[in-house]
Amino acid sequence: MPDTAIPADRASTEGATAATDRVLTVSESAAKRVAFLIAQEGNPALMLRLTVSGGGCSGFQYGFGFDDSVNEDDFVFERDGTKVVTDDSSLDLLAGATLDYVEDLMGAAFQIKNPNATASCGCGNSFAA
Repeated sequence: MPDTAIPADRASTEGATAATDRVLTVSESAAKRVAFLIAQEGNPALMLRLTVSGGGCSGFQYGFGFDDSVNEDDFVFERDGTKVVTDDSSLDLLAGATLDYVEDLMGAAFQIKNPNATASCGCGNSFAA
């Protein structure tokens, strides 16, 4: 099933333009991992909340957490029934990005492939835009 973007409580005011111009793609691997983590938490209403805030060694840093509510300024992106939510300000810096989950010999982690990042730190948790 392809990704879908749902502007929370905004369909009548911003419509499809906001959903198509400002998209966060969730990979199949990321959706499966989020679903697994939510199942471990035991609350099927949970969503992964992805935020961007000032800080980190490159200027902005990504934040991950679980949330069971959607705020007025949130956008919800869904892949295979798994929901990722981000706020309007964070989406400005995440537009066009892909959330992925990668497992390799070095370990396993969520990765964000962000076309808005002009530089990133070695750990991949912060970036400059």
